[in-house]
Amino acid sequence: MGARKTGIGSDMQWSEALAKKIRCHVLKMTHRAKSAHVGTSLSMADLLAVLYGGVLRVDPSSPDWPDRDRFILSKGHGCASLYAVLAERGFFPLAWLDDFYQDGSHLAGHVTHTGVPGVDASTGALGHGLSIGCGMALAGQRDSQSYRVFTLLSDGECDEGSIWEAVLFAPHHRLDNLVAIVDYNKIQSLGTVKEVLDLDPLAVKWESFGWAVREIDGHNFGEIEDALTNLPIRTGQPSCVIAHTVKGKGVSAMENKLLWHYRSPDEEELRQALAELELSE
Repeated sequence: MGARKTGIGSDMQWSEALAKKIRCHVLKMTHRAKSAHVGTSLSMADLLAVLYGGVLRVDPSSPDWPDRDRFILSKGHGCASLYAVLAERGFFPLAWLDDFYQDGSHLAGHVTHTGVPGVDASTGALGHGLSIGCGMALAGQRDSQSYRVFTLLSDGECDEGSIWEAVLFAPHHRLDNLVAIVDYNKIQSLGTVKEVLDLDPLAVKWESFGWAVREIDGHNFGEIEDALTNLPIRTGQPSCVIAHTVKGKGVSAMENKLLWHYRSPDEEELRQALAELELSE
């Protein structure tokens, strides 16, 4: 994949190919590490592919470029997808993925910025990412900087009170350089979102707090690209993109299955999943 610094639109085929690569990496990484969070990593692969396929203004050859857009994966347990897309974009060697979540690895089991080019914040304790994003966006606003801040949240994470403190804070400060993306796959660690703590009507809640909101199909590349390249949704307001997704998307045996929040694929499940993605070795 070639490095691109600016993110004014993206080539859809390129993003679709990148999403398949992300999914394959996730499956292999979690299989080798015998680690969890396959489902949530797969549900957001298409979102990450479009973001890093052309929306985010980033430069892999200069990961600390001051004018870069900031990206925060608030749902830090889905880090396998983020590491995969960063490696594919050239922020660090693909070989790093082989040691994911193992002793001595660069890549911890929850996303970490220490020694990992392209990661702007360490996350994992749910509910913190949007507050970090608010701080970055406010700093950018007050310093008259042009960068934008994108924060990707899980739906279950929206159970956290700290999220709603940040949701209050951003409109008060008119942070229209801030974008919250909710990966609304409807399943959290111990059950469906509706069973554990129903969030609906989610869009209405964000709107009532003063955000400009758009709902999309989080696996439709055209909708994702259109939503993320036409920002802010409304000048003077932070933007919330609610992406309706499928947990475990791309592997039929994993789709909409609570089991795949914590489980990792065994050898045969890995083989079948890679074959289905048409990228098996």
